[in-house]
Amino acid sequence: MGYSTEATMPLYVKDPTVDALADELMALRGSTKTEAVRQALRNEIARVKGETDLVERTLAFTRRLHARARAGQPADKAFIDSLYERD
Repeated sequence: MGYSTEATMPLYVKDPTVDALADELMALRGSTKTEAVRQALRNEIARVKGETDLVERTLAFTRRLHARARAGQPADKAFIDSLYERD
């Protein structure tokens, strides 16, 4: 789901802590409050999407690892001994 660059309704923040955070980010960035909030929201969206990608990459890695593993085979004496053999 994307977002529209056209404002359909202004964003009013009534929380003084959020307002103070926006002011602090604005000062640190040397930008307007609107630009500070815009960048903070974009960064958070990118971070959250990145977490999803990380989960998907981890699942794919786990699937590949499982496919390469000796899944379903018993860890018998021969298998354990093979772990200590030197080439």
